[in-house]
Amino acid sequence: MTRGWIRPGATRPCSLVVCRGCCCGDPRKNPGTDHAGQLERLRQAAAASGGRLAVRTSDCLGPCGQANVVVVQPSTEARRRGARAAWIGWALDDDCLDDILAWVEAGGPGLAEPPATLALQMIDPPADARRRAR
Repeated sequence: MTRGWIRPGATRPCSLVVCRGCCCGDPRKNPGTDHAGQLERLRQAAAASGGRLAVRTSDCLGPCGQANVVVVQPSTEARRRGARAAWIGWALDDDCLDDILAWVEAGGPGLAEPPATLALQMIDPPADARRRAR
């Protein structure tokens, strides 16, 4: 089966995978966070990026103890240089979103260093994600 959105040789922008499953995005777990507002802000940034950023959601990425989780996936260019996805935990406030968006604007994983505060929030991906990345 061929997926129309993945073309051989196509270049992909840096993309954000925003967990919105059992724990992430749940106001009962993190009641002080505007989960819907966060997602809308990221989607607006993607729309304004001119194709340099894509945003999608996932039902559950796994590390529920570090909710909210956002995975920053490198662009095609960065992957060619050996970059891997960066997993960010505790993405609960505007400061964290500011850091993520600034990093992506600068190029994201493999092309730019993350802000120091964001680097402190990076987490290890679950074991099954590491196996898929090899």
